[in-house]
Amino acid sequence: MSIAIVWFRHDLRLTDHPALEAAVAAGHTVVPVYIDAPEEDAPWSIGAASRWWLHRSLTALADDLARRGSRLIIRRGSTLEQLRDIAASTGATEVHWNRQYEPASLARDTAVKAALRADGLTVDSHCGNVLFEPWTVKSGAGTPFRVFTPFWKHCLTRLSEVPRPTPAPQQLKAPPQWPTTLEIATLKLAPNIPWDSGFVDLWTPGEASALDRLEAFLDQDAGDYREQRDRPDLPATSRLAPALHFGEISPRQILAAAQSAASRASVTETAGIDAFVREIGWREFAIHILFAFPHTTELPLDARFTALPWASDDAILDAWRRGRTGIPLVDAGMRELWHTGWMHNRVRMVVASLLTKNLGQHWLHGARWFYDTLVDADLAANTLGWQWTAGCGADAAPYYRIFNPALQAERFDPDRAYIRRWVPEIAALPNAWIHKPYDAPANVLAASGVVLERDYPRPVLDLTTGRDRALAAYDAVKAARVEPAR
Repeated sequence: MSIAIVWFRHDLRLTDHPALEAAVAAGHTVVPVYIDAPEEDAPWSIGAASRWWLHRSLTALADDLARRGSRLIIRRGSTLEQLRDIAASTGATEVHWNRQYEPASLARDTAVKAALRADGLTVDSHCGNVLFEPWTVKSGAGTPFRVFTPFWKHCLTRLSEVPRPTPAPQQLKAPPQWPTTLEIATLKLAPNIPWDSGFVDLWTPGEASALDRLEAFLDQDAGDYREQRDRPDLPATSRLAPALHFGEISPRQILAAAQSAASRASVTETAGIDAFVREIGWREFAIHILFAFPHTTELPLDARFTALPWASDDAILDAWRRGRTGIPLVDAGMRELWHTGWMHNRVRMVVASLLTKNLGQHWLHGARWFYDTLVDADLAANTLGWQWTAGCGADAAPYYRIFNPALQAERFDPDRAYIRRWVPEIAALPNAWIHKPYDAPANVLAASGVVLERDYPRPVLDLTTGRDRALAAYDAVKAARVEPAR
């Protein structure tokens, strides 16, 4: 009997799993393994909200494996040491995994592959988490794309190359003797955190839930996605980001399902589905940029921004994190994040713009907070998003683009339902003033029973003053002559 280890990481599924498929196709008995080694991902070790998700996703995967006659082996510690120990105790001759592209993961995987091959094992890594390997997507000049639109146009011409997703194995052979394992609970992935109840109400991690969510979205909401995706007051997005990050569903599955739905849809509905698939393109672009420019997890892609005079104010940062800035749309988003582990993408841009531009705080403060509090905290997407909003990254928002939270609320929360849900202390204010209570006449505040500072804080800054300060700082950056770091 030949035995192969399949090392699970951000691919916690059995469907369309190239590493698992390769081991099964070769006739091996499979030993599925998950190793908890957060220190190997430093300085971007998994955050608290993501660990909450991971606990439940691992549990779902273990249950799925058990139904197929297998089990998930849980280990903690050095990945190389644990894989070596499992190989020795089972007699495994092969190790398979699906590739990851974060800088720490790439360095670790390269070292592990070399060491295991030196031990005499056959080691193969597979493409299971992207549509295209990042090193295969190049501009006409043979360089990495730095702007999304030409990147995605290039990818669209190659979609026929993307393999169709493969089914999960119906049964998995068990080895003569299972290696020792920990219980998932011993990893302490899901601590007793204050916002746990909000997570439970909203999310059901696991492959089955991800597939259900995709099917429901394509059946009910995808046709309107292009028109409604910017509305935080509506359930108009798929909310598949955490499932994608943890690999409970693959981008190939989403693409195939979307293409199938589009073939049955009207012209209007197809436009919505195309807009949804474009978001998968943004995920690919984020991974492409991180792979090509790994330093961007800490440093701006546009090196001119290293000279930007960022402010430093712990009180401002605390007010932003707690949703107490006195700016309702921003506070609504930060409270949604804290209670649910998620925030609507339109609001993410608004809160990031306020922090980096109006408040002048370094984008890394925001990136680290999001990474700890988002259930979909993906290093590539998080880095791209924060540098985009700050104006210092790939395809970045122009330095002069500064979101006005009041105008954004008027446009994308027209009934102010989103603000009323997350900032209930000012819910009685009329639509004309709830998104800017600091401008409301005294009689309106009194009639609504709202006393600023007692019920809701005044703004931490004047938006116009903050905008002018940001523009002055960015003008200096714009004039600098520094080549982007490579």
